Amino acid sequence: MEPTTTIRAELENFMKQNELNITQFGLVAGINPGTVSGIVTGNRTLSVQQLDRITATLGHPKGHFYKNYIEEFLSATTPNIRRVRPLFYHCAELNMLDCIEQVVNLLMEKLAYGDALFTIAEDFFQQGKFAASISLYESVAVGEKKQHSERLALCQYRIFMAKQGDDQQKNHQAATQFEPFIERLDDIDQLDALRDLANTYRSLRLFNKLEELIPVLESKAEIQYSLNEKRETRKKSKMPLFFYRALPHLLRACVSEATGDYKQALQHTYAYSDLSWVREKDKETQYWINRFKEWAQANTYVNKLLSGDISILPEYVAYIESKKDELLPALLNIIEAANRFDINVDHILQKFKIEIRTLAEQHKDERVYTKQFISERFARYLNELADYYLRKGMYSVGLDFVLSSLEKSSKLKSKECIIRCVGLFERFRKHASSETIATYQNLIDEVYKDEKKTRNNSSSN
Repeated sequence: MEPTTTIRAELENFMKQNELNITQFGLVAGINPGTVSGIVTGNRTLSVQQLDRITATLGHPKGHFYKNYIEEFLSATTPNIRRVRPLFYHCAELNMLDCIEQVVNLLMEKLAYGDALFTIAEDFFQQGKFAASISLYESVAVGEKKQHSERLALCQYRIFMAKQGDDQQKNHQAATQFEPFIERLDDIDQLDALRDLANTYRSLRLFNKLEELIPVLESKAEIQYSLNEKRETRKKSKMPLFFYRALPHLLRACVSEATGDYKQALQHTYAYSDLSWVREKDKETQYWINRFKEWAQANTYVNKLLSGDISILPEYVAYIESKKDELLPALLNIIEAANRFDINVDHILQKFKIEIRTLAEQHKDERVYTKQFISERFARYLNELADYYLRKGMYSVGLDFVLSSLEKSSKLKSKECIIRCVGLFERFRKHASSETIATYQNLIDEVYKDEKKTRNNSSSN
């Protein structure tokens, strides 16, 4: 519960109730008595460290008085950045985002604080405190006088990455907002920005946008790889430079696969499997060369299977037995092929039944698979699995998977998957129990409410 009185009033009341004078309270709290006296009389400011000691002494949890502190000690004048820096870090630790935003608003008019706020935002971002970093990056971006500055673009890049999550609509909005700033980034940062944007468009299945990015990434990667060979590259990229040069072939393969052109997808797959042109020999480069070769091998199986070559299935299953980290995309491909070509894959589902139970909790290498990409694939996997069992007449099992996919899809706000779930359920509604229908209706009601809320928010902006 938030305090209804001021910090000074709470302090005085505590001292009175416990019959403590200023010196005694100072000893208990570990604060100089003169400082306590100044706080009580209103003649001295209060540091965050002192506030935390007073809060603990009064028996409250850390952060209990932060909102009061902002209103009583920081709002009267523009606060000193050195005084509020600890407050930012403590609020981030406690996920008190509203307090961070309050302090940022107090500092907005002081453009000189831009460097300090950017440094703090970078700390939060590196620590994974993405939500806490957003307000700081946004304030720095607003305060940038040079609207074509690199730091403005870097703030927008960080905001884009910090906003990535399970909500596909928000991911799309963040991508749209960020894309115009790519060209303003450092040349090396542009490679990572294009890679991250491509991953987002992949997860959104916006293959037309992905196709637009591929030639841009390809051109920039060629230039940077050439400069690196001449030892002219100043900044180190997150990935070995060859990675960005090979990635466009992999992305083109994804687009071809998604559009059903499996022959063309195979050609692009063969292109990124041949990395004989890579001259670097360091361990990091070798690691990623091996990963590209593994992806090429897996995707060769996939494209042959989805094009109708069922004979490849036993070899593909044997492959994924040794590559359990690729189980989710592999099972999605197998179930999709089973539905397309009317194949019985019960023996495969039985083989991986233990892994399937924990599939949603798989941990992937996030340098390659983003969280939303995994979530989107899992929702599609559940949908394909529902289709598979419904085709076999196992209506109860199939409809349960429809509901699971619908629940996951609604959290993702994936309209494509939601529509597929609705289509499947309505097609087999006559086989659903009253309990299943009630659960389905509740999920649909939530989808409707969420969509209405999204429309209202969009119209008010």
